[in-house]
Amino acid sequence: MSLREQLCEYGRRAVDLGLVIGTSGNLSVRQGDRVAVTPSGAALDRLTPEMCPIVDIEGRLVEGDLQPSSETPMHLAVYAATDAQAIVHTHSVFGTVVATTMTELPPVHYNALLLGGVVRVAEYATYGTPELAANVRAAMEGKRAALMANHGGVTVGATLEEAFEATRLLEWLCEVYVRALGVGKPAILTEKQLAAVVERSLDPPSFPRL
Repeated sequence: MSLREQLCEYGRRAVDLGLVIGTSGNLSVRQGDRVAVTPSGAALDRLTPEMCPIVDIEGRLVEGDLQPSSETPMHLAVYAATDAQAIVHTHSVFGTVVATTMTELPPVHYNALLLGGVVRVAEYATYGTPELAANVRAAMEGKRAALMANHGGVTVGATLEEAFEATRLLEWLCEVYVRALGVGKPAILTEKQLAAVVERSLDPPSFPRL
């Protein structure tokens, strides 16, 4: 499956799972010094491969007729700072709730370790700006996910499938936290408890995944 075909496939999945609405959200996947990204202003469930532009690592359009997503600077900033090969950005409901009310998502479940533990909320900045790109880049340091204040979430992976599964996990963790608040004060796992999970993951059974 080509890079552009992957964007179409996972764009449809994002819509089907309610992770985006309308033309919100964007995805990208990198191969060498080229990045295929979803186009600006397009519904992710209506993409065709030829609609997806390809840019170089400086953001210059090298292939395609449509303009790349307005969030392309954020994607490129994350690529420059990490070894990520794919990025998914969504406006999922529970992720946005947490991003609108908190400065971080605490580890309420050990699967938070799959995202790097505590998920930081990047400081707010207008979408598509260098300021937002810098804020997300900082929040992503050492992590596979970050939330964006009053905006949404972003995840990375070695493949688009990995980045997408990280997005699903991020939304699940946010939903668990938000729903737990409706019952009482959520218990937060301590560093010692998380360290015990890491230690156990080195032995059978294998590290748990959703």
